[in-house]
Amino acid sequence: MTEQPLIETAALEAALQQFADERNWQRFHTPRNLMLALTGEVGELAEIFQWLTDEEVAQLADDPARFTHLQEEVADVLLYLVRLASVMKLDIDAAVRDKLVKNACKYPAPGTETQRI
Repeated sequence: MTEQPLIETAALEAALQQFADERNWQRFHTPRNLMLALTGEVGELAEIFQWLTDEEVAQLADDPARFTHLQEEVADVLLYLVRLASVMKLDIDAAVRDKLVKNACKYPAPGTETQRI
């Protein structure tokens, strides 16, 4: 029996591939370049939180412009991460499943046994 995916990225991977193909960007989408771009986007995401208190972060959703900026940076990180995985032929769902199981073994909840996810 096949398990239902936790993360389904096929449609997004296809859209990103089409976007790159339409612009002839395939030559730029090397794993190294994508990782560097992802790192830059994570930095831009971190910059939103830099110097804010936890209370100020909790209030980001109350400021439409700042919240939109947050959404855009989160999206950029996700897009580059999915593109990197796609170029590397990495199955994100399988990787996430595997990592969840390893984390459950490494950090078991008190009084529970590790369960297959």
